[in-house]
Amino acid sequence: MAAPVARQTPYKDFLQPALQRRFAGTAAIVLGLAYTESLTLSSWRSFLWAWMPFSTPALRALVIFICALPIIILRIAHSHMGIRTSSSVFETLARTTFRFSTFETILTYLISALLFSQVYLRSTPEDAGIRWISNATGRSRLNEHAVFYTTNLVLLGLVQGILHVALDQDRLLLGTVETRRERERQRDGAAERPTPQPWANKIGEWSPILAVRCGVLAITVAIANYAVLYSFLRQSAWRLSLWFFRFLYSDLPRYNLPPGTAPWSIWMLSRTIWASFLLALLWYFGEIALRIQLTREPLKQERPLTAESRDPNGSLLNGLRSRKPRISAFAMWELAFITRDFAARRQSIFEDIDRREGDMWSQICAICLDNIRSIERRIDDYGRSPPAGPGAERPAPAPVAAAQPRARRAQPNDANDVAAPRPNAGVALVADTVVKVITSPGRTPIQSWAPKLRRGAAFVADHAMTREQREAIQPEALQGYLGALSLRVLALPIIGPIFRQTFARRLAKAVLGTPYAETSIYINAAYVLSRLSVCSLNEDRYGNVQRDIPTIIRTFTTIIRKLEAFRDGFPNHWTDIDGIRECPEVTEVLVALKDGLGALVETFGEFAANLRLSRADMRLAREAAAYEERAGQPEMQQLG
Repeated sequence: MAAPVARQTPYKDFLQPALQRRFAGTAAIVLGLAYTESLTLSSWRSFLWAWMPFSTPALRALVIFICALPIIILRIAHSHMGIRTSSSVFETLARTTFRFSTFETILTYLISALLFSQVYLRSTPEDAGIRWISNATGRSRLNEHAVFYTTNLVLLGLVQGILHVALDQDRLLLGTVETRRERERQRDGAAERPTPQPWANKIGEWSPILAVRCGVLAITVAIANYAVLYSFLRQSAWRLSLWFFRFLYSDLPRYNLPPGTAPWSIWMLSRTIWASFLLALLWYFGEIALRIQLTREPLKQERPLTAESRDPNGSLLNGLRSRKPRISAFAMWELAFITRDFAARRQSIFEDIDRREGDMWSQICAICLDNIRSIERRIDDYGRSPPAGPGAERPAPAPVAAAQPRARRAQPNDANDVAAPRPNAGVALVADTVVKVITSPGRTPIQSWAPKLRRGAAFVADHAMTREQREAIQPEALQGYLGALSLRVLALPIIGPIFRQTFARRLAKAVLGTPYAETSIYINAAYVLSRLSVCSLNEDRYGNVQRDIPTIIRTFTTIIRKLEAFRDGFPNHWTDIDGIRECPEVTEVLVALKDGLGALVETFGEFAANLRLSRADMRLAREAAAYEERAGQPEMQQLG
């Protein structure tokens, strides 16, 4: 009787607990910050009472933490791997503005800001005069100071929600196991590899930067509300607050008009800036702490996450095959760590040959090559019309003519018939222009309109214009006027960048895909293939790896040559007035492929004949692995 096969533990069973522990660490950091802010709002009448676990500052800290908790949960729910890829900022706005996630993000920040504002108002002493209800005259009155504070913090939540979506703060960027600088240090004879920076040090480095950002945001929103916005929102905010508190205080006045003068004072402005700074600090520290925690290395106690599995290689393969980008990216990152730092696990990859789907190396090689070849597929498919899907509608067969009466043929419209329907030329022109702007990156709309403008100008000029007027409306003159106007709009500091389709954006979208692109999976896949191939000379006892070396070298060579040719021939869009032909994300992937191919050529060059690699193959591989140092070329970094 055959022995029962052990159940293969999914990779997510190891990744999810690790992410949950990191979420708990982030929550602890935010709770500590909330307790610090709670102490700043305490009256300090008793020094020991402020530090008691069930004291008023402790309870206030818990409520402040609850204000930030929805933002952390929202960040986890909306997180995605990689950067957003789009041709322009306008395309990103059109794609994200009316999504449900956008409204959910803004609403969450508004609720968080509203809750924190009430905690802050409740924490102020009575003599500060900013509570909601005042009884100075013996009768309950609504205090406009509280209305102003609440309005300011709600506006801060609105602004931060918009910034959260616009700056794509939901992205997660994973790291790589080896950078180009580290490889150069190894070639120069460096003794030991630099250890990764602890997450606590990263948060410490971010602290002064976040403090400055929070201060700038708090001051900007407070001054804008103080000088301009509150004057427009005062009536609505006063009436809404009065309507709510009438349910709680029956003796409030019945009139809805606010006091004659608004509560303008430097004291009130400074208190508003301080409250806004505390709230922004809570948001920003929670966001950066969560980002650093969720993008930490897939290690547990300096060991791979799958080390505790009954079948470590099987769980790792399960993660590599996952269709969820987060799981597959973390699994590829862990595999890269295994190939570099864990010799025993790397040896087990070469010796694991009794799997049902094939030996471990063959499956890893196929997965990594498929990830890298996806770049080649996107390059080949660029500019082609998308193929019809399996569910696309097909024209129905024509019915039998004998069984149907002959249809009456419609007569063409008479040119003099004013009642006949005519096509909407304006709508057709606009639709045709949009299509040509998208599909013809080197042509402006003016060039597409030139034939129609020429015919229209000739018709008008022949009937009702003088010679000078006819010269002014010539298509060449109109093209120059409108072209100059378009370039002036694109050169504006705020409006122009929204509509520019830069070379970096368009190339990243074409090569890395859309709507999101994670470069680490390609960089780590290239490193895994090259590192395992190099180590197989001493560790592969069965010789399974050498069968795939020619395929890996030829694949790397083909993709590098095709990517370089595609990058060099990629046209600049007419809106890209800067003309900078650099794309950091594509350059990182290209450098990783070149480094991997260079290691393969250097290691297996002397065995080329035995591997059935021709001289032409090796010559092309050496040419592809070589690269020139260009000024301002970005280096690959360990992200997170």
